[in-house]
Amino acid sequence: MTDIYLAHGKSVLEPIRKGFGRGLLEAGQRYDNVVAACADLTESTQMHMFAEAFPDRFVEVGVAEQNLVTVGAGLAAMGKIPFVSSYAAFSPGRNWEQIRTTICLNDQPVKVIGSHAGISVGPDGATHQMLEDIALMRSLPNMVVLAPCDSIEAAKATLAMAKDKRPNYMRLAREATPIITTAQTPFEIGKAYVFRPGEEVTIVATGTMTYQALEAAKILAKDRIEVEVIHAPTIKPLDESLIIKSAKKTGLVLTAEEGQIAGGLGGAVAELLSEHQPTRLFRIGMKDRFGESGEPDELLKHFGLDADHIAMSVHHLLMTHRKADRGE
Repeated sequence: MTDIYLAHGKSVLEPIRKGFGRGLLEAGQRYDNVVAACADLTESTQMHMFAEAFPDRFVEVGVAEQNLVTVGAGLAAMGKIPFVSSYAAFSPGRNWEQIRTTICLNDQPVKVIGSHAGISVGPDGATHQMLEDIALMRSLPNMVVLAPCDSIEAAKATLAMAKDKRPNYMRLAREATPIITTAQTPFEIGKAYVFRPGEEVTIVATGTMTYQALEAAKILAKDRIEVEVIHAPTIKPLDESLIIKSAKKTGLVLTAEEGQIAGGLGGAVAELLSEHQPTRLFRIGMKDRFGESGEPDELLKHFGLDADHIAMSVHHLLMTHRKADRGE
């Protein structure tokens, strides 16, 4: 993979949610049965492009997230491909039961978009920093869970969701983040990708944390530690074969996510490896804590989710492993 960040030598920033907006517009142009609904956050979730282009295929339900997803389920039952969006704190945070009962139980292909996820929402604080959505959604039968790493991948994921027959959930970040993929970078639901090969430690990252993992890998390379960075844009279904193959090679795995490690990506990888490839594992993410108000970069550093802390965690994991090998 050749990514924009490495090719240009500097980061190009754009909110991931803008990629969703462009992808939804293109999906609407490609497929007449794509429809959309929002809970009074049309511009914030970047649905306004679709709403302006296809006003007869867009529904503004107002501040009523439970109604939002049940309307989506009804539209899906009538043969439509509905995308429904709100802040992740409210959807799935407020309407999980309706998602469970009207969408998943009936296996309706509704596409739930949770924007402004993670602590990088920043000054809005703990109430709006949705950290539990991955755990909530991956526990639901039939539900696909996605977390793209940048705006380019978000657009690809949106188009893939429009063709997928299952219920889907995609989490999006609020702030502008580095673009690390290109138009040629592959994306397929259910697939993870090696963004940087390595032999000593595997880092499995998702969403915004993939960039942090790649930056950590650069730091570690200066210490002659070569880590393998796997980007997992699909958290459910997890790309089990790729993760097991890498874990078997390196023998050490670290996961990184901008959410609760309990039940999130770290939980998914721990479940997989404990059953199929027992491996020493360290999980980076929110550890049974709520977020706080602050600027995104400040919060990532405060909670140990930035590249420097990931690199330190890799050093600690290697040291612990070597001590165990020596019987210390």
